[in-house]
Amino acid sequence: QYDLVCGSAWMLDLSQAILNLGFLAGAFTLGYAADRYGRILIYLLSCLGVGICGIIVAFAPNFTVFLIFRFLQGVFGKGTWMTCYVIVTEIVGSDQRIVGIVIQMFFTLGIMILPGIAYLVPTWQGIQLAISLPNFLFLLYYWVVPESPRWLLTRKKGEKALKIVHNIAKHNGKYLSPHYTEITISNEEVINPSFLDLVRTPQMRRNTLILMYAWFTSALIYQGLVMRLGIVGGNLYLDFFISGAVELPAALLILVTIDRIGRRLPFAISNIVAGIACFITAFLPEDIPWLKTTVATLGRLGITMAFEIVYLVNTELYPTTLRNFGVSLCSSLCDLGGIIAPFLLFRLAAIWLELPLIIFSILAVVCGLLVLLLPETKGISLPETVEDVEQLSSHFGKCGKKRKHQDTSSYI
Repeated sequence: QYDLVCGSAWMLDLSQAILNLGFLAGAFTLGYAADRYGRILIYLLSCLGVGICGIIVAFAPNFTVFLIFRFLQGVFGKGTWMTCYVIVTEIVGSDQRIVGIVIQMFFTLGIMILPGIAYLVPTWQGIQLAISLPNFLFLLYYWVVPESPRWLLTRKKGEKALKIVHNIAKHNGKYLSPHYTEITISNEEVINPSFLDLVRTPQMRRNTLILMYAWFTSALIYQGLVMRLGIVGGNLYLDFFISGAVELPAALLILVTIDRIGRRLPFAISNIVAGIACFITAFLPEDIPWLKTTVATLGRLGITMAFEIVYLVNTELYPTTLRNFGVSLCSSLCDLGGIIAPFLLFRLAAIWLELPLIIFSILAVVCGLLVLLLPETKGISLPETVEDVEQLSSHFGKCGKKRKHQDTSSYI
């Protein structure tokens, strides 16, 4: 429609990069806003923004308008994506945080449904509307999903937090212990999140740098492998569906491992497996397509596991006062990876089709080694302060046992 062929073909890469640039901007703006003004408010505004911008994208009169509102859809999309995940993580107890992985299974179902929509809907505008209009339904969550009690406590709104916890416990057929009615608010001044808080202390600094690299690597490889389907031939709809279906066993593998052996080891192994699989795939001969496809699928499985675990680990390693901002900021490197992915894939593939796989393999193996330096978060309560995070590395057992009874969401 916009004549994006021949000499203008690079503008296709640009359209994908612009979306990821929107994600990046959303990480800095809406991630900060969610920690300052509340999770639910920012989530609902983001849903509204995604829906409105998606409609405008579908009916854009020219490519410039298309790019502007695709960028804005990325900004608001980031707000829905990360704020939703943080709310769920904060509202459950330490034994139920695995629900974060279950959320990713629905992400996978969306990926599996998408090629079906693309096959049945004859125009790109129709596809755009199909993935944008449902966002308006999420505005109904205003009457269903409460604000995060943890966030309310950090903003000195103890009465509201207690009311929400009491209401959820009642619907779950549980009763609050007497000490929950004695929630007190500290006299400390409410401090708004700052980037310096993420790097000021040793453990926070280490966590932030490693998680940023993990987000970058996961997104670059994940999106690179997905987009690679479009340049290696075959049935795009079927291949896209299969590549999405591979993510379901990835989620199941996570569910059966992270609460048994912890987060850190599966996180590291999944990255290393992805890296090795990408490297082997690059050198397998084309005349054995089933083997090449099998090994490539193993790489997709590994990077999907890594991508899903980084969500969980990131939320568990940041305190409540910085959680949404910290997760959004670290995941901004994911958006940077998404911006680079199309240019890296298509430009390097023009030199040698398998060259991007070599780059992917190096990045993934390095990431697997780095995440071994992160503290284990299995079985501990979410940290509330930066001091709690600093204790995780050297006093894991003590901190986990000491703080577990203080997890105010155990009744939720």
